[in-house]
Amino acid sequence: MEKLTYTIKDRDGMHARPAGAVIKAAGGFKSSIELVHKDRKVSLKGGIFGLLGLGIRFGDEIVLIIEGEDEKEALEAMSKAFNDNL
Repeated sequence: MEKLTYTIKDRDGMHARPAGAVIKAAGGFKSSIELVHKDRKVSLKGGIFGLLGLGIRFGDEIVLIIEGEDEKEALEAMSKAFNDNL
C-alpha cells in the first residue's frame, strides 16, 4: 500500500478540469486508488461526480491510498497529476 498526502494549491479547488485529469490518470492502473477527504472516501475509478461531490477547496489536505500490483507506478503518476493540475 502506498499513500500520498497533498495540499490543494489551485485557488478554485477541485473543479471539472483537474478532476477529469486526475480520474484519467487513475484509470490507467490496475491498483485501487482512493481519495480521502475529511473522513469521506471515493474511488478515483468511480467517475468524476464522486470526486467533485467531496467539495475539495483551496488549502484542503487530501490523502490518496493506492493498493495493488502497480501501486508504485500509480503513486508516481498520481503525484504528477496532482502537481500538474492542482
